[in-house]
Amino acid sequence: MSNILKNKIIKQLLVVLFFLFTWQIISTLNQKFNSFVSSPTEVAITIFDGFTKGSLIIDVLASLKRVTVGFSIACLVAIPLALLLTYYKNLSIYVEPIIELLRPIPPIAWIPIAILFFGLGDNSAYFVVFIGSFFPIFINSYHGASSLPIIYQNVCKSFEIKGFVYIQKIIFYYSLPFIFTGAKIGLGMAWMSVIAAELMGAQEGLGYFIQMNRLLLRTDNVIAGMLLIGVIGLFLNHLIVWIRKLIIPWENDST
Repeated sequence: MSNILKNKIIKQLLVVLFFLFTWQIISTLNQKFNSFVSSPTEVAITIFDGFTKGSLIIDVLASLKRVTVGFSIACLVAIPLALLLTYYKNLSIYVEPIIELLRPIPPIAWIPIAILFFGLGDNSAYFVVFIGSFFPIFINSYHGASSLPIIYQNVCKSFEIKGFVYIQKIIFYYSLPFIFTGAKIGLGMAWMSVIAAELMGAQEGLGYFIQMNRLLLRTDNVIAGMLLIGVIGLFLNHLIVWIRKLIIPWENDST
């Protein structure tokens, strides 16, 4: 690990510790604040108890399962569709208006429709996660595929590279950095979408955990759920960055 990376990590840890220390001091000195917002120590105890008893583990795994399924389906649909529309430009004329019409609709607006069609439970959550992550993945993949330099296109025409080979070997590999940028944004949207879906129509998950404890006025559990959402979201972000470096090693190769 380089010294620059070590210094960056240390600085980030110091900022987090300062935030937690300030939060603890305010909650200890200000009783009015403490009556509404639990202290970091109380939240830490709540998280520890939740994991040791297994209740929080069930909710975390339920949310992660929904994100994994919905996000995977979005990738399997959005990436091939973007590459095909780049290759078959006549087809994109008919598909683009539909995508641009649906794209501005926020994922949370789809929740009532999802519940009506799929009922309460996993299927409606999968659909909302799919909607939330599909458009960032598609837009970035399509932009990357469309920005293929004309010289690459001319070389492929000269060597008669076309069809599936052209899509797979040329467009796909050139678009990989754009695809991962879209996947990173899409995964963040997927995580936010699943929490919103669970707040309104689920029997387990972190969103359901927060909603139930809000009704019970358990602010320590609500804040614990919020912190877990942030920590898991940070982990997912680093996971997609790690996969990107693994799949596109040449992107950071100075030679």
